[in-house]
Amino acid sequence: MTRAPTAQAPADHALDRALAGIPAHLDDAIADLARMIAVDTSFPPGAGYPAFVQLAEELVAPLGFSCNRHAVPEPLWHVAGGPARGERLNLIAGRRTGKPVCGLYFHMDTVPAAADWVRPPFRLTREGDRLYGLGAADMKGTVAAVLMALRAARSCAVPLAYDPVLLFCTDEEGGLYPGVRYLAEQGLLEGHIVNFNGGAAPRIWAGCFGVFNLLLRVRGRTAHAGDAGAAVNAIEGALPILTALQALKPAVAQRISALPPPPHRHGQPLAASLSLVAAHGGSSGGQVPASFEVLINRRYAPEESFEAALAEIEQVIAAATPQGIGIETALIGHLIPTGDPTGPHWPRWQRALSLGFGFAAQEFRKWGASTCSDFGYVQRTGIREVLLGGLARPERNIHAAEEHTTGEDLIALARSVLAYLAAGFLPDEIPELSAAPPPQQAIRSAS
Repeated sequence: MTRAPTAQAPADHALDRALAGIPAHLDDAIADLARMIAVDTSFPPGAGYPAFVQLAEELVAPLGFSCNRHAVPEPLWHVAGGPARGERLNLIAGRRTGKPVCGLYFHMDTVPAAADWVRPPFRLTREGDRLYGLGAADMKGTVAAVLMALRAARSCAVPLAYDPVLLFCTDEEGGLYPGVRYLAEQGLLEGHIVNFNGGAAPRIWAGCFGVFNLLLRVRGRTAHAGDAGAAVNAIEGALPILTALQALKPAVAQRISALPPPPHRHGQPLAASLSLVAAHGGSSGGQVPASFEVLINRRYAPEESFEAALAEIEQVIAAATPQGIGIETALIGHLIPTGDPTGPHWPRWQRALSLGFGFAAQEFRKWGASTCSDFGYVQRTGIREVLLGGLARPERNIHAAEEHTTGEDLIALARSVLAYLAAGFLPDEIPELSAAPPPQQAIRSAS
């Protein structure tokens, strides 16, 4: 349970009223979340971005935000025969008054709905305080929470320290050229950024792994299955390749990162991994299959080289390919590692999370993850600091069937965001208003 919020600024009665009034906006937030879940933005293929952008524009219009669409050019993300299709449309929505900018980042895509969903993945199901649906926690629910915070600020006329700018971005779930990368490289990002691809936890982000998805195409020659003398079976030809890749897995798993692991790993270090995550081939029992596709997922530690990791897999494939079998590979997704993103805004963000979720200062820990982010590309453009928050919890089934969040967590995240944006919340700790170096004690004591 979260603790009762307080603005920690005695004179800011508007902020106190807004924080206390956030639960009154919960039904609207749940209705917003239901509309977002109903838009299929699964990646692959990621064909639902234009529909989601249109919905996002409708949701932010009552806040007086102006909207600008930015499409990633097709040559940057398209791979012939790859899984991505449709316009890669991103949205920047904000209300500018001349204050410093705080970017609020969301990725619009979800993973595809797993086969073992019991509840309908594209329809919100409310059971008590639980809210089920694909993307409920990762991360459409965070959009609903932020909108709830902004509505509360507007209804109570809360003065803000920052101009909020909402960033709705494409292809975080393993795309080749994620939208936030394009926005960063085009110089369209301003200020500092809160990334909501994190969890409802007292965490200081230490960075994360990189990941790439390699599509392997195995080519044979088709024929009638009852008279297959001239045929080359692509699936059978792939078997020694798959065996060789499986044999590589233990060696990859020995590559340990120095990133501090999450508390729930109980000291077990973060390690690289190689997984075979999808396979497709064949058509009927009467035909020898001429093609077989395998998707290889490789998560690599910041200490590793992407080029070396990719070359290792390609060498193993080449060495194991039987005579008469053709192969080709295509890189269809790549997120580079994110480095340490701490900076001057983190201490106040920690205090805001404490207000919303009830975390005690001594609970905060610094850890990394073998999960991945598109913010390594943002850092490469010179924006190093990235705040992290969100709705993920280990029991929320993210990337699995029955993904869910709760109304309580939506309220807690909304209160955290409202406090952080508000001018009356710990004004002495707002870096842009302080001539002296910003306080770092919160980060040091928590790590």
